[in-house]
Amino acid sequence: MRVAILTDEAGWHGVRLRAAFAALGVEAKVAALAACRIDLDRGVNGLVLPGFARVLPDAAIVRSVAAGSFEQVTLRLDVLHSLELIGVPVVNPARAIERCVDKSMTSWLLARAGIPTPPTWVTESPTEARRVLMRETAHGHDLVLKPLFGSQGKGVMRLGAGDPLPDADAVQGVFYLQRYVLPFGARHHDFRVFVVGGTPLASMERRGRTWVTNVAQGAQGLPAPADAARDRLACDAARAVGADYVGVDLIRDAGGRWQVLEVNSMPAWRELQRATGVDIAAALARHVVRQVRPAEPREHAR
Repeated sequence: MRVAILTDEAGWHGVRLRAAFAALGVEAKVAALAACRIDLDRGVNGLVLPGFARVLPDAAIVRSVAAGSFEQVTLRLDVLHSLELIGVPVVNPARAIERCVDKSMTSWLLARAGIPTPPTWVTESPTEARRVLMRETAHGHDLVLKPLFGSQGKGVMRLGAGDPLPDADAVQGVFYLQRYVLPFGARHHDFRVFVVGGTPLASMERRGRTWVTNVAQGAQGLPAPADAARDRLACDAARAVGADYVGVDLIRDAGGRWQVLEVNSMPAWRELQRATGVDIAAALARHVVRQVRPAEPREHAR
């Protein structure tokens, strides 16, 4: 059995995934989606993947999709779609990645599934965006402006009464506005739950230096005990976007109610593993192997 680890660079996560697959007797090779191509003349089933010149992998796990032009990203997703169409299991599927990378679609799918998530507005109109900002702040609510495509807390802004809306060019022409949720308790914090195969595998509290609680922005991860309501929502969110594995960001609001903020289809887990001690790469490797060998035992919740 051979598996492709699709990532820009091996790094910490790639090294651990390769070791986890090796422990299962599976050969895993790292390949960048940017180096994959469609070749209807010499490709295997029309595809060329580095490291798989003659035979395509039995399965693939997507760790990252590099940023690029609209055309470049489309081609990289085309490779994933093509693998799936010829019967190669891809974790996560291209459709789930598309849904999670696009925050507007994630929010829409969560709401459609009846999963509690903050009120959200997405528009190309600066006039409409200002109208929402004025209406919400008049009722005492701050708004969070996020890039439609973005991660790690980069480019997020908190807008209150009297704050100017940035120019449309600064947000690539799309205003994604979400009501700011005041967390339960005094700290700037929320929670990350890592779901694999429909099971909550590990969870941590993220304590931020500011209201931005991403680890990449300096937040600290602390182990969080299991919470039935929170973990059920995380699994529901994974199901809503159709993902095999996700990092779900949730917050407990001032009234004690859980809400889903975001769903990440290519989540990092270094801080989560440090905080909890759970071997996440091993769980992911077992899940991928089960897609090819269904008799493999399922991962138990931890």
